Amino acid sequence: MSLKIAIGGKGGVGKTTVTSLLARCLAADSQNKVIAIDADPVANLAAGLGIPESQPIRPISELSDLIAERTGAKPGTMGGFFTLNPKVDDIPERFSLERDGVKLLVMGTVQSGGSGCICPEATVLKALMNHLVLFRDDIVVMDMEAGVEHLGRATSASVDALIIVVNPGTRSRVAAEKIRKLGRDIGIQRILVLGNRVKDEADQELIRQSLADFEILGFLPEDEEIVTADREGRRPFEDIAKAPESLFSIVNTLISLKK
Repeated sequence: MSLKIAIGGKGGVGKTTVTSLLARCLAADSQNKVIAIDADPVANLAAGLGIPESQPIRPISELSDLIAERTGAKPGTMGGFFTLNPKVDDIPERFSLERDGVKLLVMGTVQSGGSGCICPEATVLKALMNHLVLFRDDIVVMDMEAGVEHLGRATSASVDALIIVVNPGTRSRVAAEKIRKLGRDIGIQRILVLGNRVKDEADQELIRQSLADFEILGFLPEDEEIVTADREGRRPFEDIAKAPESLFSIVNTLISLKK
């Protein structure tokens, strides 16, 4: 099954935890091939997936030798000549770490010239994202920056949904509207809101009212297991089957987007 999901949200809303739980839940079906993309420079998706610190993973943007080999130019090069269509189809298998059926790729950041620079490392990252979204028959779950910086117009039309993670509170609207505009600007058609750390029906209603013109994907509850796991430095719900029922309902809704 092929499903491409981008997940955004302002810092502190639990976006990375949500991404890891969705990826693990999707991978619980052994027929699904799941790739999780850490495209947020301040996120730590590896920890949420249960990949230990003893297994460090280098961001793709820091693979200097690979970037030079594939583009014909050293990282950091501005201007000059290098290929704009580098080979990337072997990268997911060679440079990912895997646990419980989820392959993790860390994209990393481009240090010079900003997110839109024309440089070898940015070219490799964009080509890799195009490959993952357009040409892989996998489920791809992308933990993005607050916006959608790694996605280009050529890729975005094939993203099945952009999920904006919010917490209860009227301030969520400002971030959600900004991220929705960014998504629409590059052509993402389906943009959904997922309420996280929801304590009760009043919290759900607050999100519905403050984001009345958004499509609500569902709600995940405030859960002591997630707080405890974070304190103890482990992933929450070691047995993913014991995660909140609402998580599985959300996953089923996402799967239905392809039916």
